[in-house]
Amino acid sequence: MRRSLTGVAFSLLATAWAFQPAHADEFVISDIEVEGLQRVSAGSVFSSFPVDIGESINEMELADAIKTLFRTGLFTDLEASRDDGVLILTVKERPAISSIDIEGNKAIETEMLTDALKGAGLQEGQVFRRATLERLELEILRSYVGQGRYNARVKATAEELPRNRVAIRLKINEGDVASIKHINIIGNDAFSDEQLLDLFELETSGWWSSLTSSDKYARERLSGDLETLRSFYLDRGYLDFSVESSQVSISPDKKAVFIALAISEGPQYTVSDIRLRGELIVDEEELRKLILIKEGDIFSREQVTNTSELLSRRLGSEGYTFANVNAVPETGDDNTAAVTFFIEPGKRAYVRRVNFDGNVSTRDEVLRQEMTQMEGGVASTDRIEFSKTRLERLGFFETVDVETVPVPGTDDMVDVNYSVEEQPTGSLSASVGFSQVSGVILGANISENNFFGTGKRVSIGANFSDSIKSANFAYTNPYFTVDGVSRGFSLFARETDFEEQDISSFLLDEYGGRLTFGYPIDNVTRLNFGVGYTKSKIKAGAFTSEEVRDFIEDEGEEFDNYFLNASWRRSTLNRGVLPSDGYSLSLSGDIAVPGSDLTYYKVNQRTEFYQPLNANQTWVFRARSDIGYGNGYNDRQVMPFFEHFFAGGYGSVRGFRANSLGRKATNSPNDFSDPDPFGGNLLTEGSLELIFPTPFAGDTRSMRTAFFIDAGQVFDPDRGFDPAFNEVRVSAGIGFQWITAVGPLAFSLAKPLNDKPGDETQIFQFSLGQSF
Repeated sequence: MRRSLTGVAFSLLATAWAFQPAHADEFVISDIEVEGLQRVSAGSVFSSFPVDIGESINEMELADAIKTLFRTGLFTDLEASRDDGVLILTVKERPAISSIDIEGNKAIETEMLTDALKGAGLQEGQVFRRATLERLELEILRSYVGQGRYNARVKATAEELPRNRVAIRLKINEGDVASIKHINIIGNDAFSDEQLLDLFELETSGWWSSLTSSDKYARERLSGDLETLRSFYLDRGYLDFSVESSQVSISPDKKAVFIALAISEGPQYTVSDIRLRGELIVDEEELRKLILIKEGDIFSREQVTNTSELLSRRLGSEGYTFANVNAVPETGDDNTAAVTFFIEPGKRAYVRRVNFDGNVSTRDEVLRQEMTQMEGGVASTDRIEFSKTRLERLGFFETVDVETVPVPGTDDMVDVNYSVEEQPTGSLSASVGFSQVSGVILGANISENNFFGTGKRVSIGANFSDSIKSANFAYTNPYFTVDGVSRGFSLFARETDFEEQDISSFLLDEYGGRLTFGYPIDNVTRLNFGVGYTKSKIKAGAFTSEEVRDFIEDEGEEFDNYFLNASWRRSTLNRGVLPSDGYSLSLSGDIAVPGSDLTYYKVNQRTEFYQPLNANQTWVFRARSDIGYGNGYNDRQVMPFFEHFFAGGYGSVRGFRANSLGRKATNSPNDFSDPDPFGGNLLTEGSLELIFPTPFAGDTRSMRTAFFIDAGQVFDPDRGFDPAFNEVRVSAGIGFQWITAVGPLAFSLAKPLNDKPGDETQIFQFSLGQSF
């Protein structure tokens, strides 16, 4: 039988009072003894018992002292007796909690329930109180009710064990989350029920909502929907909108929820006037250009809030880092509202120090090279944020955070603190990979994009596959001068067997080097110039095509070529790998200058565009185009065949075998196999993608899935027009990219939409260990 604390009785028994009649009301305590203690220390009793040895005490005072000791909650019963001058306290301790077992819980983790028990004073080793156990049942039920589980049941029991201990068992029946059967909105005239209900996260029961659990009621979700509803009306001019009441009723079986909302729309307001008040540090005309809402427009809280942020940022760019802009609408009787922006710029702030934290390997000067906000200068929010962006684009850091902190004791000085988390920037590895173009790939590479923390890039490597054997060395100093002029050079040697790549049969050996310089035009635009030399040697294969044999016969087998190259690139991409916002536009050209054995040129233009479709950039639209052209000049009117463009495969037109598009080579008389692709001197490619969250994966920085449409072809105008091979090919499908620990992985499933006889299609394509 359960008893509350108020139902527990203590007894005061004076069983051996031997007072003389003259002293029947009081006696002097010569000693105090406590009997019945098991876990509670005698010191705890004496510290709580308000009577000391040597004091005189009567029966009333002793009763009060016993009550004080009982209120400690350590005992279920107390008895007091006297043996001459010795006061004897006989106690019965409350039981201790030996164990707590919880069963039946799935929606709420055991750890969370255990923490709740500790907060209520119930944990192993603690004193057990039945009243606390009863309150605990109610608290746990309240947690389940908050999840919409109105038919949840909690049964708490305490089993008595030997040595005055108890074992607590919580048996939970979580029940089912109540489903929403009906949502009724009362008072809406401007918008239909369907329009408003489409805004809600909560939905009534249906086949789709049962899969997404959006028909499961939760108090927090309803609060969020009410705030969404309020924002919807305020963004459409209903300044007086309010939710008059929200009622949630439960069916008798506690499995169905009915929601009734009473709202008051009020009139729709238009903007009658826009005012700027306060200290206008920036010219008012310039500030008004930032105001998104205009006179005569329907009032929109969203546009007003965004305008306040734009004004604050504009003031921040002038050094007023802590500027405050408040927008206050004043309504009139004619359903109009005048909006006043109150501007409080505060004092202009200056940067005392720019500090860096977390860069263990990277030197401070490397980070300072990227700063557009200087120490001692006016604190500009634009420059501070752009400096953060430049650090992110380095690729040295996983995260970059910035904080502007006022300097204690001043009102016009701030410190700018950048906190970075470094990530690996290099590798020393032996690798194994495979691609459908090159076959098995074996490689040994040493590369470091942040060489000894200096920001310089160094790489050396050798790679071997069925079709390519190569070795290379490259070095780049991105800050050869303090102005950001870069300098780099590279050396390479490469042997390519194009027969292994399903291209016309021949061997090409090349070695050479290049020297490049880069010049920044602005923060997102760069020019690069370079010179280079390449030694090329061609060797015919067993079944070399007629075009290759004719070229070798006319031009020879060995060539020394000297190059000039230039490129222009403008990029606002937010990340170097798998970006989700911004664009990249590049134009590059190579020319083999007069004096080379072969005189020709190649130009290439490539564009990438990313447009986020939602706030957290998990849905993104991507567009890509790639156009290339090459030709000979002077006495040569054709480009060397080994410099041809090729199309098809992953990264080009998926759904068609790699390098297979375009006209085919002419087989030699003894070669009865299908003709191999020969490429062309004109390339055109394009792609549209809808990037969406990868199912069951939350990491969008290293994993990406997309629906795509690819189109492209290579042309060879010098050989004439052939309808069979000069029509642009189109494919559609789904692709997946993943930056794994062993290297980049990519695959696609694509369906060619206009393939012709002779085309080599390939529905599934993948690559492992190759960049994409």
